[in-house]
Amino acid sequence: MRLFLLLLLLPFSLFGQVKVGIDVLMDEGYSALFKGKRIGLISNQTAVNHELKTTFEILKENSRDFELVALFAPEHGFYGDAYAYENVADRKHHGISLYNLNGDRRRPTKEMLTGVDLLVYDIQDIGSRSYSYISTLFYAMEEAAKLGIKVIVLDRPNPLGGKVVDGPLVDEKWRSFIGYVNVPYCHGMTIGELSRFFNETYHVGCDLEVIPMRGWKRSMIFKETGLVWVPTSPQIPEEDTPFFYPTTGLIGHCSFVNIGIGYSLPFKLIGAPWINGDVLADRLNKQKLPGVCFQPFYFRPFFGKFKLENCQGVKIIVTDPHAFLPVTTQYTIMGILKTVYPKQFDEALKLVLSSRNKRDVFNKLNGSEEILHIICNERYFAWKLREKCKKDRELFLQTRKKYLNPLYS
Repeated sequence: MRLFLLLLLLPFSLFGQVKVGIDVLMDEGYSALFKGKRIGLISNQTAVNHELKTTFEILKENSRDFELVALFAPEHGFYGDAYAYENVADRKHHGISLYNLNGDRRRPTKEMLTGVDLLVYDIQDIGSRSYSYISTLFYAMEEAAKLGIKVIVLDRPNPLGGKVVDGPLVDEKWRSFIGYVNVPYCHGMTIGELSRFFNETYHVGCDLEVIPMRGWKRSMIFKETGLVWVPTSPQIPEEDTPFFYPTTGLIGHCSFVNIGIGYSLPFKLIGAPWINGDVLADRLNKQKLPGVCFQPFYFRPFFGKFKLENCQGVKIIVTDPHAFLPVTTQYTIMGILKTVYPKQFDEALKLVLSSRNKRDVFNKLNGSEEILHIICNERYFAWKLREKCKKDRELFLQTRKKYLNPLYS
């Protein structure tokens, strides 16, 4: 009985095992870094300490020796309640100017940064290249470098862990807000490590300092950190959703199946009225992809694609998050959909090709034109794409070594 009670309490005893950057900053003394400074904070609702206090609240309460003069919010706004790409109006927040870096304006301007001595960045990322929070940091670093403003990054865990590396690299031509650095779609790096990679690889010249975590290891996925997950955006509600975002997001862009957006399982489903869930699950499970299996699933979306229509398809179940390869899995799903439902797949592909905007976004998400070319010209394109993912993974694993924090090994 005693052992049983200990096992029940174990998850709670692990809470706070990992100390994120803001906790380390406060525990180990910030006065030398912040004293006399006028600070701009790039943050949102995800930046919380072990007591679930936001970094904004912490800095505001402790601003005797420094002044918080400007706030900057990424996509989805300061509270994470805005839709993707939504233009959110600037305003005052507790008497401090709050600028939203999204929509038509994604970089802090010289005027916004006037009077700022130090930029502090604290946002929880999800580990996928196209999730724009990292691009917001990179854009801010470039603008800060032009003005000689120091940037401090408060590090946080990569929810996929530090070992899941998967997906194609980025060609220079296709760098964008949804893929600004030449890393695989799933890069296995923390935001602090990425900031160093970006600063050095692209010769940004930013005066950069990273406050590392304590207790985090590359082998940890988010649920092993003892931290509480704060939804990073409306469709990333749970700590495991970051595993599914890079597994179905590209398929969702093609707009011919529902991927759980509009239902209670965002990014975790592949479904449509014309899919046979048993057949699709059987074909996918026969691929024996690492760390994942597929369950036949029936659902009716509340909104979005196939709203209120009876759909069936598969629920994606990650059985081993350390072995799982999200992008490789996504390309395989696309290949099976083309084989089993060629008419619907080809119609969706034609729509992507016929729209300049959809085609460009598809290429930006993939990091190059090569992926679309392979899909259009290879009968069994999934095998070719899996080979590319493997090749790019092996190349990047060597490239990233010098930027990995040894504390996390």
